[in-house]
Amino acid sequence: MVSERSQVLIAGGGIAGLEALLALHDLAGDRVAISLLAPEPDFSYKPLSVEEPFSSQPPEHRALAPVAEELGARFVQRGIERVLTDDHLVELDDGSRLAYDVALIGVGGRPRPAFGQALTFRTPEDRWRIAALLKEAAADPDVRRSVAFVVPASNTWPLPIYELALMTGRRAAELGLRKLSCTVFTPEAAPLIVFGSVATEAVSELLRARGIAVRAGVRVHEGAAGGLIVTPGDERLEATDVIALPALEGPKIAGLPSDEQGFMPIDEYARVKGVDDVYAAGDGTTFPIKQGGLATQQADAAAEHIAARFGADLDPQPFHPVLRGMLLTGEESLSLSHSLAGGEGEGSASADYLWWPPHKVSGRYLAPWLEGRAVHRDPEPPSRPLEVEVALPTEWHEQPMALDPHRGPEVD
Repeated sequence: MVSERSQVLIAGGGIAGLEALLALHDLAGDRVAISLLAPEPDFSYKPLSVEEPFSSQPPEHRALAPVAEELGARFVQRGIERVLTDDHLVELDDGSRLAYDVALIGVGGRPRPAFGQALTFRTPEDRWRIAALLKEAAADPDVRRSVAFVVPASNTWPLPIYELALMTGRRAAELGLRKLSCTVFTPEAAPLIVFGSVATEAVSELLRARGIAVRAGVRVHEGAAGGLIVTPGDERLEATDVIALPALEGPKIAGLPSDEQGFMPIDEYARVKGVDDVYAAGDGTTFPIKQGGLATQQADAAAEHIAARFGADLDPQPFHPVLRGMLLTGEESLSLSHSLAGGEGEGSASADYLWWPPHKVSGRYLAPWLEGRAVHRDPEPPSRPLEVEVALPTEWHEQPMALDPHRGPEVD
């Protein structure tokens, strides 16, 4: 079916792309020749960027060229402009082209500010502005200040807003800023409801203990006359400072199908619908929950399917989404886990680890690689699930938005 050393092109040097590279190196071996394509020279472990305003330490970086070389792949530092699917070619941002037998697109989404009148947590400069905010408050501790932490109603991953609120509250307490208050505004029905009721209760209790207020089930938008408006109620959001997560748009890659927001539709094996020999994983797909651990699971499903196509002796498994997230609090972390595919209870929350190795992102290959450990085939420790079924539509890839991350899974 295929020639020796078939060409596999991985576009994206983030979590999905690196997980795919590691997985294919393990599963396909010498059957494929891999090219890793990315516009930036480094892999940045962005989930840890929430700590930077409070620790002054940037997230971990790894140079991609030596990583690719170590894994027997070629690194090309270029962005992707278009995919010529009929010709099996990828056009790069310098006008050059690369041929592929199979392409895996893991370029992620495109973050943009959700509000013009808020500090958007997106870049290193934004992180330093949060540190400057606390420094300014410490310079005049008798002045009453209020900080609003906002989850936009559009596509985003809400967990970082709770980390920012918890760590801001902790730092304010350390500095003796008793007149600084923190409030989270979120369209979720309850804090991190997508992890299930057990996690929601644990997170809500932690927020209460830290004195952080939550306005759940609300949407924030910019008013016609300026300022931010909270609905329902159409009340003005009154806060000294507003910190918001970015909204996420799809990559909208020319030559590939996408929905109206630019996200690529995929099936249960992470194959892009409507084209041959192209897969996609991560935030750039139509799967409604944009989270690094789920991106690695999509990359694993794609890698298994690709390796099997090229002769690897394995039975490729479809994407079975298990949501694992580590909530950083400024002290101990809180591990949250929930099977979105149903049948495994109402989720779990623990100050102890719920997967192994206990990294921020629980990728089967990425987490052990970052820790310098061997691959751990089953990241989920044994547990006794509650006998409550949580249902994800069987054909989620036909109607991906049937799973609403703001409302959480349905309980049968």
